[in-house]
Amino acid sequence: MSSAALASRHSAAAQAARAAWWFGVALAVVAALVWSGSNIQRVPPDSQAAVMRFGKLVRVQRAGLLLAWPRPFETVTLLPGPARVLEQVIATLVRDPRARALDPTAAAPPADTTLPFNDMSSWGFHPDAATGAGSTPFSDALAGSGYVLTGDAAVVQLGATLYYRVSSPIDYVLQRPLLSAALDRITAAAVAEAGAARDLDAILVARPELIAADAQMAARRERLREDVARGVERRLRALDAAHAGLGVEVARVDVQANVPAAAVDAFNSVLSSLQTAERNTADARTAAETARQAAQQRADQIIQEAEASATERVTTAQAETQTILQLESALHSDSDRGLLARAYRDRITQILSKAGHVTTIDPYDTSSLVLPGKAP
Repeated sequence: MSSAALASRHSAAAQAARAAWWFGVALAVVAALVWSGSNIQRVPPDSQAAVMRFGKLVRVQRAGLLLAWPRPFETVTLLPGPARVLEQVIATLVRDPRARALDPTAAAPPADTTLPFNDMSSWGFHPDAATGAGSTPFSDALAGSGYVLTGDAAVVQLGATLYYRVSSPIDYVLQRPLLSAALDRITAAAVAEAGAARDLDAILVARPELIAADAQMAARRERLREDVARGVERRLRALDAAHAGLGVEVARVDVQANVPAAAVDAFNSVLSSLQTAERNTADARTAAETARQAAQQRADQIIQEAEASATERVTTAQAETQTILQLESALHSDSDRGLLARAYRDRITQILSKAGHVTTIDPYDTSSLVLPGKAP
């Protein structure tokens, strides 16, 4: 091979090497540019960014363009904005699906009707269903999941949903892996405390007959959510004071109260009995009122008849004594001396007219008079 050919081949190889080197340099420059701008990003309006330099939080930036050193010098974590409300359903207060599937139904009769308290399935005791082996009993924690004990030793289901906002980005970033579990336990404790501090009727309308007896029950039911929210806030402040804050604040808490499914029919039966009793009481009161009105009408009628009879007798007596009253007045005043004789003649005529036989005797005759009598 000639020297010219060798020179040409070396020149082509050198050019290819230079081209490959410049291409690698260009790729490195582009990669360096991309890497240097990897943490330049836009923060959404409802979010904020926490910038950490070698694991230490150096600043928090709100919505807008964020300029930060590339990894691993600085790490950018997007967080919810302070005005954004986050939602978390409290899983601790949700009835476990295994327990809910094994809950007794009110329509199902007990295994032994002669010994109702020996039917342990009605108390949440299912050894066979829990493990399938029949040797391990249904655990108390699983049987009581989702239930809250009230102050009057009743049981109620209280579901809760927590709505919160990020108040401290630093604490939020540090506690973010444990935030969900911590809020779940804190809210569940606040719900249990609020439930134990009040009776069943101060949580839900379980016994309507007590509503009229205690007008404060409705107000206490309305304050249930506020009491739960205050309980969560108190526990969050206690964590802040112990330098273990979660970096969140409570927006509100929604609480849903329900009677356990196995007790619904019992409450319905009691309510039906109360309604029947109220209806019977209303019917009895109606009958009593009808009898009272009838008696009142009869009493009014008797009084009216008595008053009319008394008025009539008084009028008759006044008419019969009118002549005597006039005679007495005339005698006292000596205004009509012949009135007594006229009255005597008028009356004696009426009396004698009713007699069958009349014998007159001279009052001044001293002779004796013998009248025939009835033979003995």
